[in-house]
Amino acid sequence: MSRASELVASLSLEQQVALLSGADDWHTCAVPEAGLPAVELGDGPHGLRTETGVDMVWVPSTGFPTGSALGATWDADLVARVAAAIGEEALAMGVQLVLGPGVNMKRTPLCGRNFEYFAEDPVLAGDLAAAYIRGIQGVGVGACLKHFAANNQETDRTQISVEVAEGALRATYLEAFRRAIAAADPWAVMCSYNRIGGVHASQHRWLLTDVLRDEWGYRGLVVSDWDAVHDPVAAVAAGLDLEMPGTRGRSAAALVAAVAAGRLDRAAVARAATRVVEFVERCLPDGPVAGPVRDAGIVPGERLRPEQLAALGADAHHELAREAAAAVATLLRNPDGVLPLDPDGTQRIGVVGGYARVPRIQGGGSSGVWPVRVDEPLAAIRVVAGDRVRFAQGYPVPPTDFYQETDPAPAADLVALRAEAVAVASESDVVVAFAGLPLSAEVEAADRDTLALPAEQVELLLALAATGTPLVVVLAAGSAVDLAPWHDDAGAILLTWLGGQAVGGATADVLFGLAEPGGRLGETYPLRLADTPGHDTFPGADGRIEYAEGQLIGYRWYDAAGLDVRYPFGHGLSYTTFAYSDASARAGDGDEVDVAVTVTNTGTRRGSEVVQLYVEPPTPEPGQPVRELRAFAKVRLAPGESAVVELRLGVRDFTVVDVPGRCWRQAAGTYRIVLGSSSRHPRIVLPIARRGRRQAWLAR
Repeated sequence: MSRASELVASLSLEQQVALLSGADDWHTCAVPEAGLPAVELGDGPHGLRTETGVDMVWVPSTGFPTGSALGATWDADLVARVAAAIGEEALAMGVQLVLGPGVNMKRTPLCGRNFEYFAEDPVLAGDLAAAYIRGIQGVGVGACLKHFAANNQETDRTQISVEVAEGALRATYLEAFRRAIAAADPWAVMCSYNRIGGVHASQHRWLLTDVLRDEWGYRGLVVSDWDAVHDPVAAVAAGLDLEMPGTRGRSAAALVAAVAAGRLDRAAVARAATRVVEFVERCLPDGPVAGPVRDAGIVPGERLRPEQLAALGADAHHELAREAAAAVATLLRNPDGVLPLDPDGTQRIGVVGGYARVPRIQGGGSSGVWPVRVDEPLAAIRVVAGDRVRFAQGYPVPPTDFYQETDPAPAADLVALRAEAVAVASESDVVVAFAGLPLSAEVEAADRDTLALPAEQVELLLALAATGTPLVVVLAAGSAVDLAPWHDDAGAILLTWLGGQAVGGATADVLFGLAEPGGRLGETYPLRLADTPGHDTFPGADGRIEYAEGQLIGYRWYDAAGLDVRYPFGHGLSYTTFAYSDASARAGDGDEVDVAVTVTNTGTRRGSEVVQLYVEPPTPEPGQPVRELRAFAKVRLAPGESAVVELRLGVRDFTVVDVPGRCWRQAAGTYRIVLGSSSRHPRIVLPIARRGRRQAWLAR
């Protein structure tokens, strides 16, 4: 018997059930008489959000690029470093578990919480989530993988029932969780709000026990999303361990009554309580800690003092946030080489747009942070180009404190603002226009109903293009937006996503070529909303949403339907060029296939390339993807430098889900291994023969 099991066995039923819900909004229940302290949980995932306990006032922390932005890095090492920094700030605050990362799939670009999620593909999302988990847990703070599972919209999120076939659920919506758990073992997994097949995720035994624990072998804590538990008895019976936040004893009383009435096995209570104790011991092996920032005293609503910022590691973390913001910057368009701008030239630069002064750094809701500082893009551009820069606001923006909704500014004269911007553009050699979605469009608990940018911004961009001055559009958005009707008139489009508190300096770095645009799309940019997967059924009706498209979301949908897209999954330009050569695919002694390719920087600047490996089956079965991402690697090269990129494929990478057979099934035949720089930009295709075989669900 483990130490945790012995401790739980020594507790009364009332003490055991008390462990199964929080003491308050952010702490587990302590059992002082048993020497068991409380663990503090903190919101994430792109920065630490903690509260002072007074009117929900937040404590400042570093705001890193959001999940969709980090997804665009395709860089597991960088994601791990960012997560480690968040973990260090959690240690400084005395927080033991950070609620992140989020790996839900982007079924539709309209989901209001897409900015928190890495990608539309489970391989990219799962592998980056594993890196995040390793990074944060490597410094001694737990990660909480969320939201398990099929939480792909915010509309009616607490009641909507996701109706999805098991094959699609396993292959698409569960796969990122499986990969992350297998590779990194998060200390906690958070169940989602929604129902699946009519059953709430918090009460879904097939999800929480049959799949998560019995098939995948997960042994950590399962915690509810906040207020996601509707029936605490059914939740514990299904495999939930910890209900959050605390219910002031209501759930504990219900559990005691259920055991007394024979409706709940006391062994289920003991199992859940044991997992909670194991979690507490994992988080606090040496007992409770407050953290040096808290030790120095927090004044609600006030900035941290210099010694607290030092304890937080604020300066070093801001520099990391700037590096990350440049790495996420995705150059979508640059046909005539307008970018990079000349940092040392005489070019007159017009800067237009309110987001040049008040940048979009994150989305709204529980993941928001109060940043310790925010770099202004306009100021950073002026640091490089000095008095060569002229500015016009162009459109009204609300006053903001960067982390919560505020009232809009008084109505402005749009005509006058636009005329001023046109005048600045007409007198410039290049105009850099900042545009993007407002905070209200990307927020927890609400979805978008359009891909369009605000009308006043679209009108402004058209007016700027009409001046004939080369137009660079710097776009801030956590998920795909419609680029019509100004797209073709833009000389360059730089997507900064929601780039965190250092996005201003990073944007200037990329615009002037002091840093490369390191991003590649983790989601497809469609031509129109009507083309998107799930469009005909989103957001559901009568409490149900049908996933009629099955596995075919993201690039899988567009490929299967033969639809043109604005920009494909994986797309992103560089300031240099790359060549692929000498590719090979060799079967190993087992079922592995080792793939190698030489990548050469054929341009004049240092840069990075993301080698993406897709697998195409001999003949796609009905409802199966035409091709799927199976591996990727990012390589950085100096001009003229070459490197051999090596990738390994396993048997799972050639299989389809076979529900009747309860297995993953590999068909016999010749597969195509496609090496490319996006889902629609193949560079090299390699055939490889595979024999038929099956792999059972339980194989891990």
